[in-house]
Amino acid sequence: MTVPVGATLRLRIPVIPTLVVLAAVIGMAMLGLWQVRRMHEKEALLAQFAAAPGKPVVAWPAVPVRDGALLYRRSGGFCVEPMGWTARAGRSRTGESGWRHIVQCRTGAEGPGMAVDMGWSRDPKNPVGWTGGRVTGTIDADRDHVLLLVVDQAAPGLMPSLRPSPEDIPNNHFAYAVQWFAFAAIALVIYVIALRRRKV
Repeated sequence: MTVPVGATLRLRIPVIPTLVVLAAVIGMAMLGLWQVRRMHEKEALLAQFAAAPGKPVVAWPAVPVRDGALLYRRSGGFCVEPMGWTARAGRSRTGESGWRHIVQCRTGAEGPGMAVDMGWSRDPKNPVGWTGGRVTGTIDADRDHVLLLVVDQAAPGLMPSLRPSPEDIPNNHFAYAVQWFAFAAIALVIYVIALRRRKV
């Protein structure tokens, strides 16, 4: 009995390994598509951030905000009383490495208060002598995604900290998408080569 050529070729392809490889290839391709979608979302977000400095000045929010809607907007407030200082690694407006000096301010009898980046120095020792007052600057977020104000004019004894900019936010999703598509293609090519070398 003669076996058709097509049937012989079908018998050479192991079903379970093929299904596993195809599932992996589809999964990697889906991850690549997800990264492409995230890339477009990130581009839209960066465009929103880039337009923020040109929008009208906003009052400092009376309640905590974490959704990023106010990032890079111009804002200001009144520090009634400095409640405590924190020194964190950061850069000056000229790009030097050093320490950002952040003060927690009481803004009134109620409300969450306000975190203010009062300036930069090479010394982690926090400044003394600043007792509060009107502050204006650009809204940024700290490492815990809590809003803080980076002031335009530093406190006495400090230099201005690096002004926050959306240009510092990376958008690597295209590179990640290319990687996932490449992984899928490589896996498929390797499996096809393995099938061609497989002995019946």
